[in-house]
Amino acid sequence: MTWRSGRAMPVILAGGAIMSVAMGARQSFGLYLDPLASTYGHSLGLIAFAIALHNLVWGIAQPFAGAASDRFGPAPVVMAGALLYAGGLMLVALSASAAALVIGMGVLVGLGMSCASFGVVMAALGRAVPAAQRSMAMGLASAGGSLGQALCVPLAQGVSQHAGMAASLLVLAGCLLAAAPLGLLLRHRPDPGALAEPPMPLGQALEQAFAHRGYCLLTLGFFACGFQLAFIATHLPAYLLLCGMPAAAGASALALIGLFNMIGSALCGWLGGRFPQQWALGWLYLLRSAVILAFFLAPKTGPVLFAFSAAMGLMWLGTVPLTSGLVAKLFGTRHLGTLFGLCFLSHQIGSFLGSWSGGIVFDLTGSYGAVWLATALVGLIAAALHFPIDTAPRGAGALAPPAFATPEPLAAPRKAPEA
Repeated sequence: MTWRSGRAMPVILAGGAIMSVAMGARQSFGLYLDPLASTYGHSLGLIAFAIALHNLVWGIAQPFAGAASDRFGPAPVVMAGALLYAGGLMLVALSASAAALVIGMGVLVGLGMSCASFGVVMAALGRAVPAAQRSMAMGLASAGGSLGQALCVPLAQGVSQHAGMAASLLVLAGCLLAAAPLGLLLRHRPDPGALAEPPMPLGQALEQAFAHRGYCLLTLGFFACGFQLAFIATHLPAYLLLCGMPAAAGASALALIGLFNMIGSALCGWLGGRFPQQWALGWLYLLRSAVILAFFLAPKTGPVLFAFSAAMGLMWLGTVPLTSGLVAKLFGTRHLGTLFGLCFLSHQIGSFLGSWSGGIVFDLTGSYGAVWLATALVGLIAAALHFPIDTAPRGAGALAPPAFATPEPLAAPRKAPEA
């Protein structure tokens, strides 16, 4: 069974659609910084903390959501996540209190994202397609997920301008509720290669993962991705206003990032199937840092913003199919949701710090400059961590092949010499 034959294509399409809505709604949060401050009187630091908190909650809950999906299947997990996510947005829309902001956009949205995004969807895809096509299938689903950013950000901006911030949040909540039933399509008979993996207790899988130097480096490097993306998605609209650009420039930039990421995610998935995934990740982080630094130093004009958005879009979520594919390559797919979820926790710690530090540094200094430089620096560190990753599927210092390795066939016994 291959996804090329079309039997797994519904899983790819459903996964892309679910992530499209979940990620598209999330990428629009930066548009609400000014309306939440002017309408409800919240400080920029408080709003940034709420957005940062959902990233941290998302990361902490992701291993548990992945484990639940590994055990019970992705459908109930995705549905629960969509309900929590929508409930969080509705709470923020209908209440002006600081507690509603923190609980809704911080806690409930974070829990919803852990159930309706990469950790659950990518694990379902990893089991539905053969290993040879896994990276490309994940790249296609991630590309489909980027469509939401290209569509949801202009939708959120348009509704907010014509009907207000609360109506805009309620529309996004309705989109999430409409996507909840798509989780049923993720229930798919696993690829024979996934079924052939020998059973292994979760505790043993975790022990092998944390003993594997490559997995540890991959996890540490994923921090940079979260820091970079969360800072840009949260603070780019406000930064552009400070640079004298119109309010619509932020929404246009985020939409362009989502549009170009459709190409970039598919391209990264293709590269991951033909070149060492750790090398592709290393070069991606290097290029990201170069683009971020060039944009910060360049004059802020329309063409410069377009070039930055297009370049960042090509690299925006390309780390996800490469990272999840590398985890599957090292440890198989039986516990992929859990192992990728733990790796993703590092990503979300970076997201928390990237989003929150932008608000804190701006409140203290009136400038985003120090955080832009830090965003470029963490990318360089991540590249240095990824290039030396060893993809040999065994823990550091292991004395025997891990349980997921295919045993070598026994040699045929020699015949006794005839008398």
